[in-house]
Amino acid sequence: MSMAYPYLSDVVHALTGLALPLPLPMFGLFVATAMLAGSHLLTLELRRLHAAGKLATASGIAPHEIVPNLTLIVMAAGIAGARLFHILENLDEFRAAPQAMIFSTSGLSIFGGLILGTLAGVLFVRRHKLPLLPTLDAAAPAMMLGYAIGRIGCQVSGDGDWGRAANLALKPDWLPLWTWAQTYDNNVVGAVIAAPGVYPTPMYEALMAFACFAVLWALRKRGHAAGWLFSVYMLLAGAERLLIEQIRINPVLDFGAIRATQAEMIAALLMLAGAAGAAVLAGWRGRTGRVLP
Repeated sequence: MSMAYPYLSDVVHALTGLALPLPLPMFGLFVATAMLAGSHLLTLELRRLHAAGKLATASGIAPHEIVPNLTLIVMAAGIAGARLFHILENLDEFRAAPQAMIFSTSGLSIFGGLILGTLAGVLFVRRHKLPLLPTLDAAAPAMMLGYAIGRIGCQVSGDGDWGRAANLALKPDWLPLWTWAQTYDNNVVGAVIAAPGVYPTPMYEALMAFACFAVLWALRKRGHAAGWLFSVYMLLAGAERLLIEQIRINPVLDFGAIRATQAEMIAALLMLAGAAGAAVLAGWRGRTGRVLP
């Protein structure tokens, strides 16, 4: 269970023993799967809200009809944002070899993709005159599901998003070794990891993200003020990432008097914004007894 499979040919060879020329990157395939799954889920949710008379565009177009174009725009902006934030986090490496870093098949910041992808999506939604907060609520479960699937891609390909060296002394006896430490042999970045290995943080993140998705999916039909569910999404996304950063190795940056990784700072801001939004909107609903339009 410590092997990584960067390309589809590696997966086929492991399953069948056949050496076929299939140089499709597994991380890219999982990202594509994540976008398709998220797009399908968002379509279902927008169609449900539209049928219930809770969501409509000012232009008269059914909300779910914009999802294919929205998905393409969010994907393009997300990839650009993921690359940009990775460069900002590793400026010394970028200065040494800018072209190699820009066109590398590894090295993407999930939060960078989330931030720029979300901003692009917001602009697209505003252009089509959809009510922003209800649309963000509809997108929250889809975004969390996409994140979970994308992290499976990190785990399978071994793209470097693993944790620090695992401490076996802390491992419960009942847990299999591969759940605590992995060496990611044959990983896509070409790193050699000494046994017993590192914490398989992408696997942990995928499991936490699936759990967060289940929570959001269960809450989506509860009566709540518009924007409340997206606030809960931000709170969960920030908490999950802040927790996993405690066993990951990322560059520590200086933010004035604060020393933290880029991901820790963004995660903390997400948690604060999510908690504040959820509290304010829950209070608004409690005072008025109705949801926002």
